[in-house]
Amino acid sequence: MTTRHTRQTEIAADPTVPLIRITREFDAPPHKVFRAHTDPELVARWLGPRRHEMLIDRWDCRTGGSYRYLHVSDGNEYGFHGCFHEVRPSELIVQTFTYEGFPDGVALERLVLEDLGDGRTRLVATSLVDSFEGRDAFLASGMESGLRESYERLDEALAAMGREETPRWT
Repeated sequence: MTTRHTRQTEIAADPTVPLIRITREFDAPPHKVFRAHTDPELVARWLGPRRHEMLIDRWDCRTGGSYRYLHVSDGNEYGFHGCFHEVRPSELIVQTFTYEGFPDGVALERLVLEDLGDGRTRLVATSLVDSFEGRDAFLASGMESGLRESYERLDEALAAMGREETPRWT
């Protein structure tokens, strides 16, 4: 695997399948990291670069649900949509991901949350596409800097969530 490190984020391109693996640790327990990925108000606070406004058209994060959102910047709109195939609280989200500017490039994404103890979580996300060319285009698209910035924003959102005594998810 080819690996690049960005701050605390590891991005690895598998040489044998068209897959990207992203690993990142957060200073928050799994239930908070899960909630930040499933609550549309929280998702809108961190997903995407700061220069983009995020508008959520729909966000039904449950097994069998779907989503669609836009990133808006300088008069341009970038649409994304997909379906949630499996959602397990504080543990797993499996979904499809499509950038509407390239509708044939559907990715299957799997996000796993691992409890590291002491209020920390390791997130491991994999994105499988249908070709190495598609994977390489995904990597060349600027996703690395956008991902780094999104995860910095997620750190901020997690810190702002405050202390919760019991897990809450939508």
